[in-house]
Amino acid sequence: MRLRVTALAGLLTLTLATVAACSAAKGGASPASSQTPGTGGTLVVGMTSTDLPNADTVLNGQGFEGKRFVGFQLYEGLTRYDLSKPEGVAPLTGALATSWTHSDDARTWTFELRQGVKFHDGTPFDADAVIANYDRYTKKGDPHATAALQAAAGEYAGSFASYRKIDDHHVEIVTKTPNGHLPDDVAHLYIASPTAFGKETPVGTGPFRFGSLVPGQRLELLPYKEHWRGAPKLDKLVLRPIPDPAARLAALRSGEVNWIEYPTPDDVTALKDGGFQVPTNGYDHLWYWILDTTKKPWSDVRVRRAANYAIDRESLARDLLRGTADPAYQAAPRATAAYDPAGDVYSHDPAKAKALLAEAGVPDGFETTVVVPTAGSGNLLPVPIAESLQRDLAQVGIKVTIKTIEWGTLLGQEASGKVPFGADAIAQSTTLFQSEALLPLFLGTDSPFWTGHYSNRKVDELLAKAAASPEQATRSASYREALGLVTQDAPWLFVVNDRNPRALSPQVKGLVQPQSWFLDLTTVTVTK
Repeated sequence: MRLRVTALAGLLTLTLATVAACSAAKGGASPASSQTPGTGGTLVVGMTSTDLPNADTVLNGQGFEGKRFVGFQLYEGLTRYDLSKPEGVAPLTGALATSWTHSDDARTWTFELRQGVKFHDGTPFDADAVIANYDRYTKKGDPHATAALQAAAGEYAGSFASYRKIDDHHVEIVTKTPNGHLPDDVAHLYIASPTAFGKETPVGTGPFRFGSLVPGQRLELLPYKEHWRGAPKLDKLVLRPIPDPAARLAALRSGEVNWIEYPTPDDVTALKDGGFQVPTNGYDHLWYWILDTTKKPWSDVRVRRAANYAIDRESLARDLLRGTADPAYQAAPRATAAYDPAGDVYSHDPAKAKALLAEAGVPDGFETTVVVPTAGSGNLLPVPIAESLQRDLAQVGIKVTIKTIEWGTLLGQEASGKVPFGADAIAQSTTLFQSEALLPLFLGTDSPFWTGHYSNRKVDELLAKAAASPEQATRSASYREALGLVTQDAPWLFVVNDRNPRALSPQVKGLVQPQSWFLDLTTVTVTK
């Protein structure tokens, strides 16, 4: 997934504010489950990541695999995603907060905290813990903070103007401008036990607690038996980084692991025939190329549209990805509220592509360079996909040189506003709506990231309009219009929407595959 390393500047020193007149919204408390802990065996996951995710709150890294298997398992924010159903976009519900209210201008938010919750080390969760964590994430000079931590948290806390403790069970957050998606933002601002700041063992309130770590090799998590929703069924969750697809597959077949992320599409049929499970579902995912809209000839919208008409997404999704992804004909991923089927405009039409290139003054095509990660969270088969697109584009005269790079290195350069090798494009995966706070970073004129220098002030206005509304329907309508404009502008080469395949041994039971990057592992068991 794109952009887990960030370079946000200007984190604010926060001040206190007063309560404004509020209107109510519920956070959806969940009752504790009746499941019995310690009866579900050991789940061993082979991740695509090149290293183990950092277990220090928001510093998960490794794309969204870090959040999926570490962040949202060890920790919780004030809110969380309800991942219990496969249908529809995973809704937001209460976690460490049970409900929240907002002022009429959507700037002042009051959260009622869940009572009776304890951290893994036995210390109580309360408003002081929230404030201590938000200080660590945002307050300049906080003794427990680092620049990297505050930059990562800035993606979600960047709108904070102030926050305060009202009493032990209520906190208030005031934002610099109206922020209708603040409840979504705070889901990603994990609350750790303040007693564990600066210590090696991570301590949260999540369904799993830290067990042991062998750096670079394996991380073991254990069920937290006192979790407020009920303890997970697993006896143990083991995470292993296995970036090589063949090695992941071999580990699954040998029984070394019983779950792997992203099986190679060519292996899916054989896995199913061998009794393995390969669950899939649509989610907020786009694999695309970011084009440098200031470099000729990519600066001409006709050239960018021509490239989009030139590629054969259907064959790529069917023959290379074996149905584990859907063709993407527009900017909005299918499994999002912003998707409009009428916006699927870029069919495979090489003749139209050639006509547009001729109209733009490059009838014989041109040469260009794209940077492609060799692997990484959500990136599918990045090099083979790029090579397939390279062949399609060559048919209309666009000659592509592919430069490969390690995923983490690419993210670091991109987040600092750079493109490796001085290339004309970057190929990668992204999520647009897993946190609405990130949208201006992907599409905004003033983004600090490398976005291909894309700028459309109307898109900026629509994103700001969406952010100002606490009503999801209003935000979705604005996002739909904004991404319709992005589709017309074609600053990206829209390629595929992944269906999030993973392969599980027959002994793994109880997984619900939601329309999300994330997973609820509390229901999973492994039988003998």
